Amino acid sequence: MNSNTPTRPLVGKVALVAGGTRGGGRGIAVELGAAGATVYVTGRSSSAGRSDLDRPETIEETAAQITAVGGLGVPVRTDHSSPPEVRALIDRIAAEQGGRLDILVNSVWGGDPLTDWAHPLWEQDLDTGLRLLRRAVETHVITSRYALPLMVARRGGLVIEVTDGNTARYRGSFFYDLAKSAVIRLAVAQAAELEEFDVAAVALTPGFLRTEALLEHLEVTESTWRDAVEKDPDFGHSETPAYLGRAVVALAADSAIMAKTGRALATWDLSKEYRFTDTDGSQPDFAAHWAAALEPSLGPLGAPL
Repeated sequence: MNSNTPTRPLVGKVALVAGGTRGGGRGIAVELGAAGATVYVTGRSSSAGRSDLDRPETIEETAAQITAVGGLGVPVRTDHSSPPEVRALIDRIAAEQGGRLDILVNSVWGGDPLTDWAHPLWEQDLDTGLRLLRRAVETHVITSRYALPLMVARRGGLVIEVTDGNTARYRGSFFYDLAKSAVIRLAVAQAAELEEFDVAAVALTPGFLRTEALLEHLEVTESTWRDAVEKDPDFGHSETPAYLGRAVVALAADSAIMAKTGRALATWDLSKEYRFTDTDGSQPDFAAHWAAALEPSLGPLGAPL
């Protein structure tokens, strides 16, 4: 595997997927592996023990899936809220890869159990909300702080900040909205500072993502997920984590990626531009579905009736 091919465009590349234990992070990590990359996959849930989220997925499982599809998966248990742990992680990557890091994916989240969808800010628990911000925003800052020098030194690379939504719409809960909006701003700020070093930074959102936890909640599996559409019609327009991963691969393989730096991107747009599909050959477009669903409530100029 000495040269890139159209189906394995990332052979020889080194990636770090921070928060790759499950969900979108796992989907990204595995697709990077399928494209030929060496992928360091990190998180707090490992074979040595679960995180406080108490989910069964582990970074070792993700790494094994990466290797199974032709990449090289390297699991490193890391708490990205701990600067010493992140520094040690980056030092290890630098030592093992000759200072090389081509792709950084900041996908740490862990905020689902901390999100209060039922109350406005003034009725929410402040400690819980601030903990959400530390998990979902500070972890990204800490990781970039230690990882970016590797990219700057080599004058090249791509940073992807995984978020929810690529518009200024309110996302339904104060701290959740603040976290996801802040992550987009992290991409904008990093893009401005990295441009002179030919390092791109973008934010990327999936649509309605079929994560392990969501499938479990709806009492279906990936092979039977359509059985849940009757419970939630929007679910019929959902997408797999692999779709998000294929968007990341397309961006990482784009020699003209600097043209996109600083932007907030979405799987549904990128799938059309780069001509990739989800695992079933479809191209889910949740934004188009949502716009169509809202259309009856809008006036002729797009204003609410």
